[in-house]
Amino acid sequence: MFKLIWQVFREQIENRKLIYRMATFEIKGMYQGHYLGSLWQFINPAIQIAIYWVVFGIGLRGGQTINSDIPYILWLLMGLIPWFFISPTMVQGSNSVYQKVSLVSKMNFPVSILPTIRIVGNSFQFFNLLLILFVLLLIYGVELSIYILQLPYYIFSLYVFLFAFTLFSSTLSTLIRDYQSFLQQVMRMFLYISPILWNPAGSQVPDWLTNVLRLNPFYYIIDGMRNSFLGDNWFFDDIVYTLYFWVLTFVILYFGVKIHMRFRKNFVDYL
Repeated sequence: MFKLIWQVFREQIENRKLIYRMATFEIKGMYQGHYLGSLWQFINPAIQIAIYWVVFGIGLRGGQTINSDIPYILWLLMGLIPWFFISPTMVQGSNSVYQKVSLVSKMNFPVSILPTIRIVGNSFQFFNLLLILFVLLLIYGVELSIYILQLPYYIFSLYVFLFAFTLFSSTLSTLIRDYQSFLQQVMRMFLYISPILWNPAGSQVPDWLTNVLRLNPFYYIIDGMRNSFLGDNWFFDDIVYTLYFWVLTFVILYFGVKIHMRFRKNFVDYL
């Protein structure tokens, strides 16, 4: 089985230039004919952030800060920026094989790179928004601590999980088209049960329910990235939770590779 996993990873490495070219081509094609072009990559999330800030920050919270040092808008951005990368990548990556498999049948490149193309394509907006977040932290005078050194670890964890999930999900979505519609609804639900708009650990939520919510892998990633900015704790402080995340990720990767290799020669038959 490890041989198959390595084969899939090797396909990503060997086709890295093709992945980048196709990702940039899709972004250019997406905004072709728009007067503002790729600026819509920032306008769309900016509008959504403004809505969530008004509703949850000013409306429900009355403008209160998360603590005495961090304005709610910054705390919110630390959760929304990774979510604006996670949510569309999982939905689009899961549909990538179904949308492009007819193209693959006419060209000589492995199907496994199709979800990766969506991951790379959405990465441009993700890193640009992260850069904007760093600038806002400087403007607000928020000092970063040594905990920021673990941010690359959480970004790496995010990419590995997205690759594992989209590989698994893209195969399943091609075989069972109802799955794609189901996934879209589930992702809407995860927005509210993840620590993005609110902090379950700091609210009136019972401890047992908080522990249940922590089973959500996005909780691990988003909470960890926020800890990197705010300097709460290291990822190895809760080694059990870290092991849970990586075991879950590997299980998804294992089954993703297994069903992908099993069906990828017959994907065209399911169109």
